[in-house]
Amino acid sequence: MHDIQNETDSRGIELDRVGIDGVRYPVSFEDGHFRQEGIADFGVTVRLQNDRRGTHMSRMVALVHEHLQRFDPRRLPTVLKAGAGLLDAPAITVAMAMPVSTTVVAPASGRESKQVHDIRIEGQWDNGNVTVQTAVTAEVTSLCPCSKAISDYGAHNQRSKVTLTVTGQGDTPYPLSVHGAVRLLSSSASAPVVPLVKRADERVLTMQAYDSPVLVEDMAREVSASCRARGLRHAVSIRNLESIHSHDAIAFISG
Repeated sequence: MHDIQNETDSRGIELDRVGIDGVRYPVSFEDGHFRQEGIADFGVTVRLQNDRRGTHMSRMVALVHEHLQRFDPRRLPTVLKAGAGLLDAPAITVAMAMPVSTTVVAPASGRESKQVHDIRIEGQWDNGNVTVQTAVTAEVTSLCPCSKAISDYGAHNQRSKVTLTVTGQGDTPYPLSVHGAVRLLSSSASAPVVPLVKRADERVLTMQAYDSPVLVEDMAREVSASCRARGLRHAVSIRNLESIHSHDAIAFISG
């Protein structure tokens, strides 16, 4: 059959990215620290040369099926190189997003539960240069130091969503694991978010937050400082889902 995608285009315009998105596919995530089964959302795009009319999008689905069902971010450089060859492209980008869970232990009762985090991993191969960004979003508790300072008793707190994006390159595409990122984010807050708590746990968590008040600015700086100490290229985005205000509080920093 005639291959229309392989026809020559005479307009001489290169496309930055063209491909597929929203591909839902079963995945076994494995990064050397934990393994989890799930359904991930994939996107695959390539840079399209100025003389090519189109790309072979069916080959992108084949790349997901044959190389990414067992998703190990440490293997992305190899997969990206294979994908660039399969699609005869000077640059290729693969993105994967899915929820994963970690086990949380309540501080007093010792009861276990699961906390869910969203992850997104994007790898790019560009003429042999590889960049991988790993983004992890976790929920934590933050207690307002201003509220504590001005109140006769008590202080307002809120749930905060913190996203840490770490960039790896070359031989170190995955410098911080998902578990490591979750631990780092939890340590920057007033207290963790624990899905299953008994009354004794609630007492401990409430007092822990009261003893460790943080502004959204404090959390952003604390996460960034921890990344800088590890030599990690990073970006931090925080949203406090404020409990007594009609707005959210946000912060962003990169380093």
